[in-house]
Amino acid sequence: MTAKDEIDASRPHPARVYDYWLNGESHYEADAVAAERVVRVWPGVVMGARLNREFMHRVTRWLVGEAGVRQFLDIGTGIPTEPNLHQVAQAIAPETRVVYSDNDPIVLRHAKKLLAGAPEGRTAYLHADFTEPGAILDAPELRETLDLNRPVALSLIALLHFITDERGAYEIVRSLMDALPSGSYLVVSHATADFDPDLLTRVAEAYQSTVAEGQIRSSSEVNRFFDGLELVDPGVVVAHRWRPEGGEAQPDITDAEFPVYGGVARKP
Repeated sequence: MTAKDEIDASRPHPARVYDYWLNGESHYEADAVAAERVVRVWPGVVMGARLNREFMHRVTRWLVGEAGVRQFLDIGTGIPTEPNLHQVAQAIAPETRVVYSDNDPIVLRHAKKLLAGAPEGRTAYLHADFTEPGAILDAPELRETLDLNRPVALSLIALLHFITDERGAYEIVRSLMDALPSGSYLVVSHATADFDPDLLTRVAEAYQSTVAEGQIRSSSEVNRFFDGLELVDPGVVVAHRWRPEGGEAQPDITDAEFPVYGGVARKP
């Protein structure tokens, strides 16, 4: 591990803050303090973290079971929380291959857990930064695990709201999708202020002042990530309304309580 990859426990990190909200054990005091600062502004964030994971699980099951996808590139993986993407996918199709990628050194420490998949399939971990798509696509870990001549699902769960337009959020997504063949999919979940602008403004201020910069986007701005792709029904919707189990979203959860858009689209 290089000097730049050493864990700085004095500064909160998005992956570790998220781990705190999911009742994990891989965070530090600075992460807990930052997480609680957001909780005070938005008590529903803990429920939101859980619902976001459930969205990922549903999408993964649909991609494997209905769309026939057998390869995934999950960027912004975060600290492993079971069941993780490869466990969900390989429970349906054990031959599924998954490459995880994150830039937090603590995720690197958990890589062995991420790599424990079904023997028929394959999982790999790539320590890399989303803002350097070329390094991700050219990495041996990816090239040795995924066949880029066959469809790949690019999973960007709760990641893009940390990447501003100035840092090239749209261009990075386009670069990654351009490298994937026809029949590949893009999966996105993204925070929005469309339903309660005042709340999300205060959440963003609390989060960005201590954890990371970012950019909350509107429905049209989230939809823009899918330009040139074929959106899967029901399109970009509040994530707990995307193909809910049983056919109906939880009636006791309003859009304002879970202001996160989710969408899936196919590359023609």
